[in-house]
Amino acid sequence: MNSGSHALAESPRAPAQGIREQALCFDCAGQALLGIISSPAQEVETKLGVLIIVGGPQYRAGSHRQFVLLARQLAAAGYISMRFDTRGMGDSAGAMTGFEQSAPDIGAAIDALLKSCPQLEGVVLWGLCDAASAALLYLQARGSDARVAGLVLANPWVRSTQGLARAHLKHYYMQRLADADFWRKLLSGKVAGAAIAGLIKNIGHAMGSRQPGEDSRSAEGASQPFQQRMASAWAKFHAPILLLLSGRDHTAKEFLEYTGMTRQWQGLLQGEHVSRVDLPQEDHTFSSAEGRARVEHHTLQWLHGLTPARYE
Repeated sequence: MNSGSHALAESPRAPAQGIREQALCFDCAGQALLGIISSPAQEVETKLGVLIIVGGPQYRAGSHRQFVLLARQLAAAGYISMRFDTRGMGDSAGAMTGFEQSAPDIGAAIDALLKSCPQLEGVVLWGLCDAASAALLYLQARGSDARVAGLVLANPWVRSTQGLARAHLKHYYMQRLADADFWRKLLSGKVAGAAIAGLIKNIGHAMGSRQPGEDSRSAEGASQPFQQRMASAWAKFHAPILLLLSGRDHTAKEFLEYTGMTRQWQGLLQGEHVSRVDLPQEDHTFSSAEGRARVEHHTLQWLHGLTPARYE
């Protein structure tokens, strides 16, 4: 495809002047995948690119076009990036595999980006929700990948029945139990029985004897739940990590609950190579213009500091 092909699948809004976008087809396990490379129109000095991994089920534009806009901000700041459709999503061929089986897609995308932009020597993986989880699972599946120079992980997905129940108890039910109006409604019979049943059910799940994550094993029958494989990858990855957490998001709260109470995760978020940014007013996808701008700002600020001699 040529550089004009991006108009096929992108929004009618053209990229800003000085930004170039090019569609790229590449192979993954015999299936054709589509990616969009965004880059400055002028030659760039940085040797580090950004691969934006998209969680599912959605395609490369992202919710409210957030990945289009992120890629263009990166290009405006001098960085080459690529966002792409995994197998079975958007304009990519094949059957949808899900984030636990997306390691081949991510590996193929890294190969394609570096081949298409030979001036790049490494990449940062940027992922939101289960795409953040997929980035870690890619590293765990590969053992390591020296080309990956850093990770940006936004609201990582660690969903389990027990973990979700504990998050609901702490961040929803505990607030309701501290509300005098709730007790007045309860004593007057205005609180529905379903609400009480929901509380009892969540207490039962939260007090389960299994470690969080034991009920969320890989569809391929892996010996460890995906949350533990994420922890294994995090523990072995010593390059910089930027962790972005929304304050108004149950996924982020569940991540903090899970990592705070699971032995495999103890101390990992406090590593010297981890930069954590809490965004108290933001929702899961940073859907406001202000939220998106904050994410772009923190991503670029972190990237500007991620320029060891190898990538200058």
